[in-house]
Amino acid sequence: MISFSSLPAFFLSGFVSFLVSPGVIYILKKFKIFDDPKVHLQEKVIHTYPVPRGGGIPIFFGLLASLVFLPLDKHLKGIIAGAAVALVVGILDDLFEEKIPPLWRLLSNFLAAAIVVGAGISTAFINNPLGGIIRLDSPQVCFSFLGSPHCLWILADIFTIFWIAWTMNFVGWSGGIEGQLPGIVVIAALTIAGLSLKFSADITQWPVIILAMITAGAYLGFLPWNLYPQKIMPGYSGKSLAGFLLAVLSILSTAKILTLMIVLAIPLIDALWVISQRILSGRSPLYGGKREHLHHRLLAIGWSKQKITFFYWGITACLGILALYLNSQQKFYTMFMLVILFLGGILWLNSLSTSLKPPGQGNGSKI
Repeated sequence: MISFSSLPAFFLSGFVSFLVSPGVIYILKKFKIFDDPKVHLQEKVIHTYPVPRGGGIPIFFGLLASLVFLPLDKHLKGIIAGAAVALVVGILDDLFEEKIPPLWRLLSNFLAAAIVVGAGISTAFINNPLGGIIRLDSPQVCFSFLGSPHCLWILADIFTIFWIAWTMNFVGWSGGIEGQLPGIVVIAALTIAGLSLKFSADITQWPVIILAMITAGAYLGFLPWNLYPQKIMPGYSGKSLAGFLLAVLSILSTAKILTLMIVLAIPLIDALWVISQRILSGRSPLYGGKREHLHHRLLAIGWSKQKITFFYWGITACLGILALYLNSQQKFYTMFMLVILFLGGILWLNSLSTSLKPPGQGNGSKI
């Protein structure tokens, strides 16, 4: 029954996001707020024509329109406030073409996460893949504020803040190809909704299902405008908002953090790989700009943008279905195998991209 009641929220968020997008595109173009590859001279830029940034705006409107299906309690207020921070900082970064220092963007991620924690959303425990659970609700610091008792779960709150901020970043890094990010978010959100639906006898999961469906709908409505050839980019606003919502959903759905890690295994492992390579090469892990992500490597061996997008969608969907039926221990071993497969794939792509370089392009051949 709860699945049917979440469908109106899904369709409304998608409908609003879809309808608002053309207006946002028009306004952004009118005020020349777009990413011009002739001006935004970074190696990672792969589009060849000016594209408006700011996809988080129609997505946020889709979310807001559907929140009428949820009770406006302190948790939802905290989620809205945190999402608003992600949106505003994202719009500013989109407006100034990524000129906000990465450290300041990262601090804004922590601020958005801290607002959620301040609203009482935290991870009291995580499932131990070797059996049992790992409790994070101790030690506690309790105090009275405005006549009401409040308690801080030190370990749980710190873990939650870092998890949300980290997810906002690694999800956003898989948004370089048209349609890539919105499709991944739709699949991940539907997976969380499906997982929570399995426990729908617990009424605390009903709002989680609805919020997950709202998230999926908002990004699905935006997707047609971001498909190749894209009319608008998610921008930093759409990317950070995606990671924020998915991280919060993974916490609300009885702390199914490992489930989200499985579903988003490719973006997650790719981010860890890129960070390690930046550190090993003496660069700051916060600064990108190079073609170093998996989608860049797939482009280098001749894959089309559409093929890369469908590849990400297909892998994410397969992992989402798999995650619905695995226990914690199986998810742990699955994640381990995915890491091995990813590393093997990266080495193969490096070798292949080098062999495909024309003579004189750095592969040791002579002209």
